[in-house]
Amino acid sequence: MSSKANIHFELSERKLLLRFLDVTLVLLGLHLVGSVFEFDYFIISKEKWVWSLLLAFYILFFGTIFEIYNLKKASDFFNILKSIVITCSVAVLVYLLTPFFTPELPVSRIQILFFYLSIVFSMALGRFAYIFFINSPIFKKNVILIAEGTLFEEIEKELAIADANYKIRYFINTDDTSPKTKNIKEISSGKLKDIVQKGVYEIVVTTNSKFSSATLYADLLDVFNNGAVIKEYAQVYENLTGRVYVSFKDNEYYKQFPFSDHNVKPLYRLIHRFLDIIISLLGLVALLLLLPLILPINFFANKGPLFYTQERVGKKGKRFKIFKLRSMVVNAEKTGAVWAVANDARVTKFGKFLRKTRLDEVPQFINILKGEMSVIGPRPERPIFVEQLAKEIPFYPTRHVVKPGLTGWAQVNTSYGASVEDSLLKLQYDLYYIKHRNIFLDLNIAIKTLSTVIFFRGQ
Repeated sequence: MSSKANIHFELSERKLLLRFLDVTLVLLGLHLVGSVFEFDYFIISKEKWVWSLLLAFYILFFGTIFEIYNLKKASDFFNILKSIVITCSVAVLVYLLTPFFTPELPVSRIQILFFYLSIVFSMALGRFAYIFFINSPIFKKNVILIAEGTLFEEIEKELAIADANYKIRYFINTDDTSPKTKNIKEISSGKLKDIVQKGVYEIVVTTNSKFSSATLYADLLDVFNNGAVIKEYAQVYENLTGRVYVSFKDNEYYKQFPFSDHNVKPLYRLIHRFLDIIISLLGLVALLLLLPLILPINFFANKGPLFYTQERVGKKGKRFKIFKLRSMVVNAEKTGAVWAVANDARVTKFGKFLRKTRLDEVPQFINILKGEMSVIGPRPERPIFVEQLAKEIPFYPTRHVVKPGLTGWAQVNTSYGASVEDSLLKLQYDLYYIKHRNIFLDLNIAIKTLSTVIFFRGQ
């Protein structure tokens, strides 16, 4: 194999790199400023290392909430700068308000200003370096795609959206009857070894490709034995997009079967349920405290009952009544059930606020305590839509192998589903959650939900 290998960072590696840059540059920046200006508040010593650890935690935690580790945002310096300032402001404020674990406030308040500005400047410098170096052509991954010509445009589009650094340079068409591709260099299978030897490329193969000759398979095996990286497209798709690849070709519905669900550890299930109960109790206490404020506003703004119930489909297809704060006008569905859409005219002004803040969902903690729902899982859908979607998408009922959730992987990555196409997109995220669910993915969803509430992204 050639040694001309492009250096490429995977998505997970880039997120880890961003976090490493933030913590390292912030601590170095503070130590440098403290040493130069002789501000003892900044000096980082081995005796007081816990201060540095706590500051690093605050930066990483609030940075995740305010999405400074969102790679699509991270590539735009001016877009990410706003999030950096917000992150630093909150992190520094919380740091200053925990004096038992942090240094005593200095007599000279100018040190606090320098402390704050040093953190902002250090993080901004790190982002500038990331954009300038990591997004440069040398770090782009060159890909050879092996697939049917009819799938090329779909795959190229999906990869471009998921990761701009993931570039299809060459294409091998496994179906001679497919039309020629445009704007990409299509090569014959016989040239595979020559192309790979010029530079180390990742080879992506679709499993439903029609291998027209044994030669291509032999060439793949040959380059694999010589160090080439060969991946199956469905796995690449999952890693890049965070959702399961869905194809209706050849009725391969078995690929969406939840084989891994019974492999979920009992300890995870126990922790999951324990946290469901604790979070639900806290949520209902918060609702009781807010009711004296919400009730009079609802009386004048919504002019109707505050609570309402609606039938939904839960685990194993069982139906249950979901509890919500009413956000629509009374008798909003007198003509029948319709899809919820953005800027729905049936939603009241106060209802929009409830939805934006996700307060309308809080009564569902009752459903969670009853065991009908979980804090995290696929959102429960209405029976009429489940029946419709099951006809359009044969593996749609797969999402019912786990309890529905108050929030979920689909909810933090997409908006309301207003069509079958939107529901298919959400289903891809739901299937990904069912396939990969663990405590770390749950924590990721919880943090992303906090971000959704803070930025009023509810609908």
